[in-house]
Amino acid sequence: MLDLHGLQLQAAERDLLNAAQVGGVILFARNYTDPQQLQALTAEIRACNPELLIAVDQEGGRVQRLQKGFTRLPPMLEFSRCWDEDPGLAIEQAMQCGWLMAAEVLASGIDFSFAPVLDLHSGLSQIIGNRAFASDPQRVSILAGAFMSGMHDAGMATTGKHFPGHGNVVADSHTDIPIDSRSLVQIREQDLQPFARCVERLDAVMPAHVIYQQVDPACAGFSKYWLQTVLRGELGFDGVIFSDDLVMAGAAAAGGMEQRIDAALSAGCDMILVCNDRNQALRALAHLEHLAVPGNPRLKRMQRRQHWTPALLQQSEQWGRARTMVEELTREAS
Repeated sequence: MLDLHGLQLQAAERDLLNAAQVGGVILFARNYTDPQQLQALTAEIRACNPELLIAVDQEGGRVQRLQKGFTRLPPMLEFSRCWDEDPGLAIEQAMQCGWLMAAEVLASGIDFSFAPVLDLHSGLSQIIGNRAFASDPQRVSILAGAFMSGMHDAGMATTGKHFPGHGNVVADSHTDIPIDSRSLVQIREQDLQPFARCVERLDAVMPAHVIYQQVDPACAGFSKYWLQTVLRGELGFDGVIFSDDLVMAGAAAAGGMEQRIDAALSAGCDMILVCNDRNQALRALAHLEHLAVPGNPRLKRMQRRQHWTPALLQQSEQWGRARTMVEELTREAS
């Protein structure tokens, strides 16, 4: 999965998207001006290669790539504040927010958002911060579970991140190699719990670029222990495993791009992400073509399951109700 430079496809990108080892596109804020432009871009991508997955990071709060023309979503930690006043209402709000996010994204022609975050709000990680639903594993599991139920109701596959938990490290894996020095027992009792409790609602998982040094010298995204023994084996997860962006500094512990790809595939990742560095994306593509990696049938599960259109969405009574609820939450959060 790779990114695009601008608001429409360049000639070279059309050729790139037809390469056998390219399976998806991730969109960023630079690829968006308004819903009409986005629909034209996604249609252009599908006309180029209808098999491609199209993704975006539309979590809410400070990680919402699509803003103008989309409902502004609150940070997920806002649901925990609401829980303190009325747990039942907080669960309903989380479900409606998940439905709204998914329906609006699907109506633009995108398959899925990389959401939700299942990390814990420990107060240590600024890069996670209020992207997390709560600090308590049980509360995260319930609220994120409701959010995912809403996504499924709208027709979108879910992606839990960042396995087995990014919330208890200070360093930002975009710029550093975070190291979590806690024991396996501590991680199992805390950070791993939302993934274990929500596994039946998860269609995909994205591992963390974090080294859990008492467990494995490799970061989770390159670790057979975390991805095969724990995620596939103990938790019984049979969905898609996406690598986090292999350009990030947290992936550098594995070596150069070729070594990062080898490590991710060997650990069990089904699709790798290489973003915001076209030279590295081309390097990754050349290596994947050399390896001749076969297609993975799991990836088809991430395709959109309901084809909303803007007109259908605006006619939906649920869209109106969900928007009113979510907009009120977002105002309170600001």
